[in-house]
This record gives sequence, C-alpha cells and structure tokens, in this order.
Amino acid sequence: MEKKELSKELGGMSVKEISETQAAETDGISVDRIWKSRIFEMLFRDRTQLLQLYNAVNGTDYENPEELQINTLQNAIYMSMHNDISFLVSSMLNLYEHQSTYNPNLPLRFLMYVSDLYSALTRDENLYGSRRIEIPTPEFLVFYNGVEERPDKQILKLSNAYKVKKEKVSLELRVTVYNINKGHNRKLLRACRALGDYAEYTYRVRTYAEKMKLEDAVERAIAECIQEGILAEFLEKNRAEAKKVSIYEYNEEKHMRQVKEEGREEGREEGRERINRLNQKLLEDGRDEDLRRAILDMEYQKLLLEEYGL
Repeated sequence: MEKKELSKELGGMSVKEISETQAAETDGISVDRIWKSRIFEMLFRDRTQLLQLYNAVNGTDYENPEELQINTLQNAIYMSMHNDISFLVSSMLNLYEHQSTYNPNLPLRFLMYVSDLYSALTRDENLYGSRRIEIPTPEFLVFYNGVEERPDKQILKLSNAYKVKKEKVSLELRVTVYNINKGHNRKLLRACRALGDYAEYTYRVRTYAEKMKLEDAVERAIAECIQEGILAEFLEKNRAEAKKVSIYEYNEEKHMRQVKEEGREEGREEGRERINRLNQKLLEDGRDEDLRRAILDMEYQKLLLEEYGL
C-alpha cells in the first residue's frame, strides 16, 4: 500500500501528522504518565509481529510490514477511552486489545474509542458536504487470558446493552473475543508465534506467583523463557521493563479479581438480608403458607419481594 494512498484514507492526514497533533495537544504531558504500557502492547508495537498476528487472525499472507500503519491514539486528554493497539492495513481499521478479566462493556468502550479515532482520521474533511467520505472498515478483537473460564471464541454485541430490545437496531458493534489460555485456540497460537509465546509467558508468571514471591516468579518466568526461546529476543532486549510491567499487570489483575469477588459477596450478603426481611414480614403478617411457598418457588419469592418493596 502506497503511503500517498494511505494518507488519503486517513482523511488527508498521515499517521505522523495525527501523532504530531496528539503530541501538541498533550502540552508536554508524557504518554507514559497517562497510560502504563503493557506486555501485549510492548510486544505488538513491532510491525512484523503485529502483521503476523493480523495474518493469523484473518488467514491472510501479507509479507511487508510497511503496509501496516499503527495509529493508536496515545493521548488520554484527547480521547475518551484507551485502546491497546489500532492499525490500518488494506483499508481495514483494526482495533486489538488484551484483557485479563472478562468485561461485557467492551463494545461500548470500543465505540467510544473508534469515535475518537474516526474524528482524527476525518479531521480535515467536510462532513457537511455532498461528497461521501470513505472511511476504513473497522474490526474489533480482544485477546483474553484471564483465570475465569471462557469459551474459545465469543461475540459481544453493543445491542446487548440496550435497555429497549429490538429485532433490528440502528447501531451495532461486534467484538470478537479470543481465549488464548492454555488449551484454547491452538491453531491461532501456532499461526502467530508471538501470541503463543506471550500466552505461555503470562501463564508461567501466574503459575509461579502462586508458589513464590511475585518478583521471584516473574524473574523465573523471564529466565526460563529466554533459555527456552520463548519471547527470547523481546525479553532479552526489554528485560527490566518487562519485569516491572509484568509485576504491575499481575497485581492489577489480582486486584480486579478481588474487587469482583467482593462485589459478588456484597451482592450475596445483600440478597440474604432481603430474604431475611421478607421472611420476617411474612411471619409478622401471618402468611405462613406464602413463606413455605417462597422457600420452594424462586419466582414467587421475587413477586413477594416486589410486593413488600424489598
């Protein structure tokens, strides 16, 4: 793909110009202070690795990394949401993200992000003119490797979040989630060596962290992977930063799991308190038969909770 054509696709702005515009708008604020880099981002900043991932997902055989143009928005002041990697290749706008916790709000997050991205790509276009402005076709992918069991492949839809359910919706956004944990999507992990190695590395960090101090677990995983040729070049080149980021990621993942579990426990406790209040009111009102039925019939119990405003 010619750079001239690519610039035209971006609404007259080159990737470099977009980056420079973002840099000016940050007014000197360091990107690293706004968003902390992650191993996934660090690894797939390399165009060769990213093109291999694109080919593995799409079954294509592009060979020239220069055909791929990374246009990830890095400025948290400019945009409303953060995304790991976005890039253009063959008129496709690809937004990739890694997740270590399941998140049903990904379609909404991607919608906010791609809106910011399209705003940048069409900045110099006349959106009120009679000429149709062509934009790259978007694709939204997530690579999941959290501890919660998830299917090999899952499609999340923006319409699932709509309060009013309609057969035909005016706005839809689909996110494909690939599970890259051990035993899942083997074909994909074999097709993209970097993704397979990344999954193996994070698996080892998580496994060893259950048996030893986190810092020691990360160091052991790095040493083993380098010795066994797993992300060897990447880890040797970025050893100190990879160790620091891996520790941060693990702690963040652990924190998110704890927050989710605390939320579940709070919900269970609140549920128990509601049932206890309902039982007490039924006893006070002499509704013994309703109490017995509510114990066996959950739907009837819900009706009673609504009746008593609980």
